[in-house]
Amino acid sequence: MGQNLKRTRARIDLYQRVTDKIIAELEAGRAPWAQPWGAEHVSAAIGLPVNAHTGRTYSGINILLLWGAAIEDGRACQTWLTFKQALALGGNVRKGERGMMVVYADTFIPKDEQARAAQTGEEAQRVGFLKRYTVFNVDQCEGLPGSAYAGRTSLPEREAIPHAEALIKATRADFRIGGDRAFYVPSKDFIQVPPQPAFYDQINYYRTCFHELGHWTGHKSRLAREVKGVYGTMDYAREELVAEMASAFICAAQSIVPTVRHTDYIATWLEVLREDKRAIFRAASLASKAADFILAFDPNAKTETRQIGAAA
Repeated sequence: MGQNLKRTRARIDLYQRVTDKIIAELEAGRAPWAQPWGAEHVSAAIGLPVNAHTGRTYSGINILLLWGAAIEDGRACQTWLTFKQALALGGNVRKGERGMMVVYADTFIPKDEQARAAQTGEEAQRVGFLKRYTVFNVDQCEGLPGSAYAGRTSLPEREAIPHAEALIKATRADFRIGGDRAFYVPSKDFIQVPPQPAFYDQINYYRTCFHELGHWTGHKSRLAREVKGVYGTMDYAREELVAEMASAFICAAQSIVPTVRHTDYIATWLEVLREDKRAIFRAASLASKAADFILAFDPNAKTETRQIGAAA
């Protein structure tokens, strides 16, 4: 009983620890899913963090954690691996280097629940768990093969826009251009955005399109995510958080620099996170699913395995 209680407390502390980190970023006026890669103190290329050993990209909450670490420590690339994975590649983590925590979430059926289900004939209930891993940026290692340092490079601006246009077109979403507002209408399943010249920075047109496509994925015919609530409600804020992170993840994969939403959104997101320490985990997971759904349409993407939560 005592061991189970300790494990439960450890899981709770891990959720709280990650949530506190995200809250601290928001309180400082930074949205951790919007990469300021153009800043002088950050040299990493735009993109999603990737594991050097498996070649898989990270997803969900791990994207936010590793982006934050790359920004905070001024990393030159977004490639990570565990201590053992560095050894497996013939290198090693330099002595004295500090690792970054990532997490793996899954479910299991406890033995007593299996016994109960067998006795009653009812379906066994699964229990969620969270496991932590420590990863290091390849900047912190030595002796690794050259391929581990490749990293992703950003597309030239003149190529980024056509690439984004191709992805938007490939989704076959009902896009309507006009007006002075951007929104998605679930009941009629269409997206409306202002014309691109109306944006102060025209690259933000694509961030806006991907944000609305994030909402679009929630339709019952796609990911069947419950999209409800009106402006100012917690349900609205939760869905906006999912769509905004999905947009950031897609922009990163497309080498497009996203921007941060206004402070009124940040204030609402803080309220959501303070109310529920697991909210950021759920939102990041749903955002990754939405981003992967959209990126699967990319006519220019190479065939690759997109799994992130388990890539440690």
